Amino acid sequence: MKGFKFFLASLGLLLLSSNVLADIYPNKPIKLIVPFPPGGPTDIVARPLSVLLGDRLKEQVIIENKGGAGGSIGADLVAKSAPDGYTLFMGTVGTNAINGSLYKQLPYDMTRDFTPIALVATAPVVVVVNSSDRIKTLAELISEARAKPETIAYGSAGNGTPGHLTAALFESTTQIKLRHIPYKGSAPAITDLIGGQIPLAFDPIQSVLPHITSGKLRALAVTSKTRSPLLPNVPTVAELGYPQFESTAWWALFAPAKLPEPITKKLRMEAEKVAQSDAFRERLGNLGVQPNTDFKESLANFQTSEIAKWGRVVRDSGATID
Repeated sequence: MKGFKFFLASLGLLLLSSNVLADIYPNKPIKLIVPFPPGGPTDIVARPLSVLLGDRLKEQVIIENKGGAGGSIGADLVAKSAPDGYTLFMGTVGTNAINGSLYKQLPYDMTRDFTPIALVATAPVVVVVNSSDRIKTLAELISEARAKPETIAYGSAGNGTPGHLTAALFESTTQIKLRHIPYKGSAPAITDLIGGQIPLAFDPIQSVLPHITSGKLRALAVTSKTRSPLLPNVPTVAELGYPQFESTAWWALFAPAKLPEPITKKLRMEAEKVAQSDAFRERLGNLGVQPNTDFKESLANFQTSEIAKWGRVVRDSGATID
């Protein structure tokens, strides 16, 4: 009987300490590590997230940009940080789903070294051609590529980027062969597409939307499960005959591994509320990035499925970065 009472007392103390931990967190500014330079897509998503999350937590969330090695430098910094809730990570499909297959020696483990908090935003890749190109539809692109394997070149922001791997997934799904031309970033690839040096590109919507709007580029399809609200007349690859096809860039909040559960729960609750808010949607504006408002699936499960999917794509494409 005494043992049972001791157990109940210990359990009560544990619950009390957990509640106290959640109540006092945070009591100083929080760092949000963005693993890419200022002004890029990840930074653009992180800025409003940091402000709105800080408002909800009643403490400053300060962004620190730590770019390099496809996001691996920033990711490794967070992986080696104390799991106290004061260092968070703006993870991406690259840093937390692709890099483990792409890099031969990654300094961190994409799952074991992190505590998943919440998926906050997604964006499709767009299949685009020059507006004056003879190819008008995705069906025409596929038909020509089947007739002339490896003759149609496409540009991407670089080897192993979402655009490149989306194209590789598209090739395997549609059973065609294209010729990849990797650039050092989206800007030079899109410049060459507009200039007529290449006929085709796969690139995230943020990079190509202004040129589609201006009439310089024609969008053949988006790669998300549903149409983009900013390109409502552009079909998805799925609705054009490939119902299982889906590829999106995504951004999620992570913390170092072994973050205490009370802090994890508090961060998850507040991050999900930010993602669902009108303010977050408005601050993302007309970039083509969509806040995630469906939290039925946990970030951990989503990440596991993404790692498996992109691992297959990387292996099939042969893409590696030393």
